[in-house]
Amino acid sequence: MKSKSLSLTAVTFIAALVLAPLSSILSADALPMIKNTIDKITSHDFHDSRAMTQDRQLKTSGIADLNDDDWKVRTLALRDFVKAGQSGIPGLIAALTHKNPHVRYLAAAALGIQAEEKAIPALEQLLASAKESTVRSQAVISLGLIGSKKALPALKKALANDQARDVPHQCELSIYQIESGQKASADLIQAYSSLDETTFDTVKVGQAAPDFALLDSENKTWKLSDHKGKKAVLLIWVFADWCPVCHGEFRELMHLREDFQNENIEVVTIEIHDRYRCRVMVGKEVDPKHWFSKKSFKDTYTKNIWWPHLSDKAGAVAATYGADPLCFAVHSEYINRPSTVIIDKEGIVRFAYYGTFYGDRPSIKKTYEMMHDKNYQFEHPKRLHLQ
Repeated sequence: MKSKSLSLTAVTFIAALVLAPLSSILSADALPMIKNTIDKITSHDFHDSRAMTQDRQLKTSGIADLNDDDWKVRTLALRDFVKAGQSGIPGLIAALTHKNPHVRYLAAAALGIQAEEKAIPALEQLLASAKESTVRSQAVISLGLIGSKKALPALKKALANDQARDVPHQCELSIYQIESGQKASADLIQAYSSLDETTFDTVKVGQAAPDFALLDSENKTWKLSDHKGKKAVLLIWVFADWCPVCHGEFRELMHLREDFQNENIEVVTIEIHDRYRCRVMVGKEVDPKHWFSKKSFKDTYTKNIWWPHLSDKAGAVAATYGADPLCFAVHSEYINRPSTVIIDKEGIVRFAYYGTFYGDRPSIKKTYEMMHDKNYQFEHPKRLHLQ
């Protein structure tokens, strides 16, 4: 049973925010941005996504339409919530009780990005009361980003009692994040605030790949243009440490190391998370339990991951390359569209594949074969198609 108890102070604080009109709790600058953003979210017809996104037409997991803009509405709403700044915090806290789960999810995400300690009581209440596991998970993720030990009792209670498979996992990650003193990166707010929709989906096969630079899990800068004229580049967007498909791809990459290196191919995996979560993915932080594996990945990964794993904090590079951030709800959070992009030695995009569900893209072995043969034709046998 999830506890719904809160201190009298916390209840009073939240009630005051809920009952007050937005105009009375927001500054003149923040009011239009928060209100307009909530209106955009509530007026959009999202695919059903309580735990796994369901295509509204096909009634199956995924989104068949590559032009669907659910991800863009979520991404830009999150940007605008963050851009509202400190003056928007009261409105975001109030939005945690909104009847629309997408508003609650995105408000919680924005409060975590801003590492706002004032939001802790309301996020704890969201964790205790939200029906949607994705919303509860986001409350947990945000509490980890805020990084205050005040949240540890609530997180430990949810770890022990939440019945959703993935919420306790997120609790495990956030508890370690707080206890090890790793709150949100200092540049996380800027990463989200600077998202520019004019750059979204601008990559075209046959044209030059847009340059970018991201930090890897060791905080070293990786830049695409450094490889022009030297190596072909393979970009693989993965989801998170809770993704069994991603771990399967990691195993393939480790197995095919010599093949890629003999072919002079630079392989890069990219994750749309802050640095701490990216380090979890490659075995450099907490060693969490995974429902899909009896064995730990930590030792294997620290010894055998040979490629750079990059942190695309706000998904700006993903959005540019078409790996839509906040596209699918998979288990515990909204994640990017599964995407694979091949760039040749001269910096030209030769292959850009965007999945219609979590498992829709070429295997690592198939991708290697395409690059070896320079034959870039592929469609996953289970790919979704609109009727």
